[in-house]
Amino acid sequence: MPFKKKNPAEEEAIAQETPETPEIQEEEQAAAPEQQEAEADLAQELKKAQEQSEEYLNLAQRVQADFDNFRRRNKATRAEAFEEGAREVIKQLLPVVDNLERAIAQETADESLMTGVKMVYRQLMDTLEKRGVSVIDRLGEKFDPNLENAVMQGASDEGEPGTVCTVLQKGYKLGEFVLRHAMVKVVEG
Repeated sequence: MPFKKKNPAEEEAIAQETPETPEIQEEEQAAAPEQQEAEADLAQELKKAQEQSEEYLNLAQRVQADFDNFRRRNKATRAEAFEEGAREVIKQLLPVVDNLERAIAQETADESLMTGVKMVYRQLMDTLEKRGVSVIDRLGEKFDPNLENAVMQGASDEGEPGTVCTVLQKGYKLGEFVLRHAMVKVVEG
């Protein structure tokens, strides 16, 4: 129910009709300390509730930050695990690539078979290239133990000393990660 605004003149008339007696004044004075105490208690409870509210807000913000950090770490871990899995699958495909290269190197009278093998080899190599796999091809370059395994030594007439003179088995990289070191023959020196 809406409150009506009282006219100040009406309020003054009502105040004059009810004169304050000494008894009413005593009651008001006795009630004043109780009211002040109640107000102080309410102010203290309000302050305590505000402090608790701030504490809960800080806790919620810390939990949110922890969860964001967890999500970021989990995303990085998943990406790392995916890349590790992809590298392992590619490593297992490398012997298939080697066998297809050996099959292509063989002489055969069946041209359609050779064409099919070459098509499969090209498709597999295109797929590996799209994934970021590259061949380690350093024939004639200085031997690098980070990319190659030297399994034989060549004579000095096969090239400059310390260079790769023959690649016995191709090596492969995925980005900067070496999937398989190339097996090479190095000129002694």
